[in-house]
Amino acid sequence: MLTLAFDTATGVATTALVRDGDVLGERAGRAIGVVADADELIREAGLAAGDLDLLAVGVGPGSFTGVRIGLAAARGLGLALDLPVAGVSTLDALAAGAPGAVPVIDARRGEVFTLASGSVRCVAPDALEVEAGRTYVGDGAVRYRAEIEAGGGVVPPDDSGQHVPQARFHAALAADAGPAELIEPVYLREPDAERALA
Repeated sequence: MLTLAFDTATGVATTALVRDGDVLGERAGRAIGVVADADELIREAGLAAGDLDLLAVGVGPGSFTGVRIGLAAARGLGLALDLPVAGVSTLDALAAGAPGAVPVIDARRGEVFTLASGSVRCVAPDALEVEAGRTYVGDGAVRYRAEIEAGGGVVPPDDSGQHVPQARFHAALAADAGPAELIEPVYLREPDAERALA
């Protein structure tokens, strides 16, 4: 099974080409470059887009625009290549990269996206229920390091590699693949543009 996986929901977009659990290549960049990164990975592996069996895409939560870019790329590629697409939670992929850690994504507007009691939530950093000794990962954990550490939580160093949802984990978590047009984003609030117009 050859899987192309990518996530564009956070400030760093990641792309991975994975065959039966083996990572053939990875890229990190910007959301707008995800298709070019995917093309490079496929070519460097000596393969063609027609060799792909599955697409896995991060569905958020995260940046509204970033999530839309990823979904548009997945839908376009899925339709063009007649491939099934699996949507994967960006929070789940982030957590998979740091087993036992709590994923925390910067939601902007002074809020974070996280998992609490198995549910996706959008909360203010001071409402994050920090457990002493527990590890917190993600760009939200980095941004609100002081608050998390004041509550006894542990935030790995910024360059640890644990703060970006790596696409290799999207490939590992991919399940329930189907038609590209059925993949839905995870939004926990309205986009900034709609809010500004209200």
